[in-house]
Amino acid sequence: MAAFAKAEYEARMQRVRSAMDDAGIDALLCTDPANMNYLSGYDGWSFYVHQLVAVLADRPRPVWIGRLMDAPGAALTTWLEPSDIESYEEDYVDNPDRHPMEVVAETLRRAGQHRARIGLETDSWYFTARAAEVLRTALPDAVFVDAFGLVNRVRLVKSPAEIAMMRIAGRIAGLAMEVGFASIIPGKRECDVAAEITAAQFRGTEKDFGDYPAALVQAPAGRRSAAPHLTWTNATYDTNTVVCIELAGCHHRYHAPLARTVCLGPVTAPLAHLAPVVEDGMQAALEAARPGNTCEGVEAAWRKTIARAGYQKQSRIGYSVGLGYPPDWGERSASLRPKDRTVLVENMCFHVILGMWDNQGGYSVSETIRIDDAGPPELLTDCPRQLLVKD
Repeated sequence: MAAFAKAEYEARMQRVRSAMDDAGIDALLCTDPANMNYLSGYDGWSFYVHQLVAVLADRPRPVWIGRLMDAPGAALTTWLEPSDIESYEEDYVDNPDRHPMEVVAETLRRAGQHRARIGLETDSWYFTARAAEVLRTALPDAVFVDAFGLVNRVRLVKSPAEIAMMRIAGRIAGLAMEVGFASIIPGKRECDVAAEITAAQFRGTEKDFGDYPAALVQAPAGRRSAAPHLTWTNATYDTNTVVCIELAGCHHRYHAPLARTVCLGPVTAPLAHLAPVVEDGMQAALEAARPGNTCEGVEAAWRKTIARAGYQKQSRIGYSVGLGYPPDWGERSASLRPKDRTVLVENMCFHVILGMWDNQGGYSVSETIRIDDAGPPELLTDCPRQLLVKD
């Protein structure tokens, strides 16, 4: 059974078809697992083989095309009819002489789309160069256009049903962060802390299950905290060190990321100076995150605030977030950075992540937010935002 009602998916299809019309696209091939889920509801750990969802001009529902053994999963998790589920035989898997895109090409040919303008998600993690080559060879009369980001941009504005999922994910994130804070003590191994946090992420709340997040928990300490995106080792946490935790709550593939910094022992003078500046910058960014402002306007409010204290940050300070699969819980559309003039509207969701790093260590804090209809945004994550100190 799909995670949402049929009407939800029909509305999504309508918005995507409108975007296709604007782009002059007749058929759209979605290979991003998040976009496949968004349009069909499909949810399976099968993205390591070729699969896609096709939006065709004469079909009211998308067509799922994937591995034969995964077709039952498509029937169980989508709103599709049996006639909307097509599959390829096992002989197409990891075979240098055959390719699943040959089956996709035949599906398009039967649908009369062999001379159509076909949109491809050319920068999708799971769409390979060979897949594109096979499609172009098999459909020489078609016109292929880059449609990367088309569905991602439609996903920017969440429905009320999606927001409900995001709120559940936010509650799970807060519970997982509580476990992380409690479990980080001197002498404990990083891998053991990661295991306890992950268990909390999967366990969820008493009412709602926790899904696997699109990225693993990160909790580097000491000098390793100076580098984002590091996972864990068997090293033990020391006294007088800083630990940066980044994780996400996830429910039905919807994410609410959360980052906090834990200090084991006395707070150093540099950290004592930096932490309140970052907090002021967060307050400025949140105050700016209102309907009608732009992504670059939110970043500018943050940058101006920390500049007064002598700090600067080169990387973006956030990105749209929601439905996601490995390797990224971000939506790969709007970013909180200069020159991104995406206008904020109600029910967009962002992970505002303020990570500051130097050669000695790091400090990070984040919130997942929903743009409200007026005023500052709703915080979807609930956790004390100040530096967490354990003496």
